[in-house]
Amino acid sequence: MRTTISVIKADIGSLAGHHVVHPDTMAAASKVLAEAKAQGILIDYYITHVGDDLQLIMTHTRGELDSKVHETAWNAFKKAAEVARDLGLYAAGQDLLSDSFSGNIRGLGPGVAEMDIEERISEPIAIFMADKTEPGAFNLPLYKMFADPFNTPGLVIDPTMHDGFKFEVLDVYEGEAVTLTAPQELYDLLALIGTPARYVIRRIYRNDDNLLAAVVAIERLNLIAGKYVGKDDPVTIVRLQHGLPALGEALEAFSFPHLVPGWMRGSHYGPLMPVSQRDARATRFDGPPRLIGLGFNVKNGKLVGPSDLFDDPAFDEARRLANVIADYMRRHGPFMPHRLEPTEMEYTTLPLIQEKLKPRFKKEADVYKTKESIYTKGKSTGETHD
Repeated sequence: MRTTISVIKADIGSLAGHHVVHPDTMAAASKVLAEAKAQGILIDYYITHVGDDLQLIMTHTRGELDSKVHETAWNAFKKAAEVARDLGLYAAGQDLLSDSFSGNIRGLGPGVAEMDIEERISEPIAIFMADKTEPGAFNLPLYKMFADPFNTPGLVIDPTMHDGFKFEVLDVYEGEAVTLTAPQELYDLLALIGTPARYVIRRIYRNDDNLLAAVVAIERLNLIAGKYVGKDDPVTIVRLQHGLPALGEALEAFSFPHLVPGWMRGSHYGPLMPVSQRDARATRFDGPPRLIGLGFNVKNGKLVGPSDLFDDPAFDEARRLANVIADYMRRHGPFMPHRLEPTEMEYTTLPLIQEKLKPRFKKEADVYKTKESIYTKGKSTGETHD
């Protein structure tokens, strides 16, 4: 059976600041998806959240970029945003950059990760959802899952994985993509994805049969809107087992809370902290950046599960280390490397400050001329100036 898994997310407003999705907004979205299921548009769905992002997990047989499915998600977000406005929630409708649906939700603000697959006899998947960061945050974990034998020993000892995987990498600034094969082009791959703000892993395929293994939501809101309207908060769908990384190998990639851009006002680097669903709230400094993982089996389009993958003391050490890193980074205050580099700050609120101060900047040559003029005048009048 061919099944399409669509995960579409948006920040439609949250409680007490950029903190957590209100349950009433989730209920409003659920009504829309339930109606779509009754109409046969969807086979199944599951609604969740991470931080202030409402996450719609849907299955159907309509393929990727289907207008009906995307319109369903759009209507769910609109209804949820209406409830958010009625409740006076913060930033209601933030990620909805248009007033009307235009046949496809891409470019309208919400993040989209979709894969159309031929279901295997057993189809285990993991869906990873992050808050307070951007799509490139998944570059390092996906590299570990699908290309690093120290993380994924199956690349060495499992003959069905031994030929490796190929990575489709998108240049989000130029809108161009390149596909690189691992392990043959591993160094070329790392040369690109080591700059996650620009080069983002979009899809991963198995080398020997082109089986689609993973897909990432690659929308960057600042590049769509041309200004800072919130961080992109990406999701990724990863297929597991049977010649793909085992669940434990996929989770192992998140045992190191690596630094990602985002956090407060989308302007700071912080550790990506894997947490349980109950801890998927933005708190300290609007973070730290949070990650949840839900595990499902997909059978005839039905979602079996989920399992809360990071609700496990095995990840306590990763969370402890994330807090240590958070302490260290926060002590830098407004200084780099806690604050993002200048090219990334162009899409935050900092340019408003720079524009205000621009008339007060003077060229260095003009400053010296002014000092020389004061010195010359002082000499002629007998005045001295320190």
